Amino acid sequence: MSYQTALFDLDGTLLDTIEDLKDAVNHELAAEGDPLRTLEEVTNFVGNGLRNLMLRSLPAGRSDEEIDRRTASMKAWYSDHSQVKTRPYPGIPELLRDLRSAGVAVGVVSNKADSVVRDLCGSYFPGGVDAAVGEIAGLPRKPAPDTVELALKRMGREKAGAVYIGDSEVDIATARNAGLPCLSVTWGFRPRQVLEEAGAAALVDDVAALERAILGED
Repeated sequence: MSYQTALFDLDGTLLDTIEDLKDAVNHELAAEGDPLRTLEEVTNFVGNGLRNLMLRSLPAGRSDEEIDRRTASMKAWYSDHSQVKTRPYPGIPELLRDLRSAGVAVGVVSNKADSVVRDLCGSYFPGGVDAAVGEIAGLPRKPAPDTVELALKRMGREKAGAVYIGDSEVDIATARNAGLPCLSVTWGFRPRQVLEEAGAAALVDDVAALERAILGED
């Protein structure tokens, strides 16, 4: 089937952000003498927001107060360094352009801070996104459906005819909780096996196949 609305995860789906995230984590860890984390470790830690990334990156046994403080510090540094090594995955800008040309509304839903999500979309996909929603105080983040529903509301679209696209088990759960079909891409931060074990209904291996799946051309 073809879809009229495509809602995308950001990190690992549209943008390869992992190097900048690793640098933000290690900048904060180094500031207070904690052991640094490898790219593989940070890749495994992402997906549930920056606080959980900081929690997983710190040695065990740290207090909630310290985790909150260190998260705030990392967020501040990352907001100024989120576009150093980050790049769109090949073909993604063209995909968004093609979808919108075909009349498909394009939204982005992320667990990053809302301001960072909007800045990244504006920088890498200018004019290519109809709504971009990140983590907002008081609104449950993914895998809760709230940010998906907010994006749809801002786009003036219903769940009927919408599809959610992501690269992780969090995205699969988000789509399920929102009552949307899910397309899981395999070029992101989770290996195929993790996606399959999380119950991925449809795996997509490249951008061309993703475009065909959204437009119903397969």
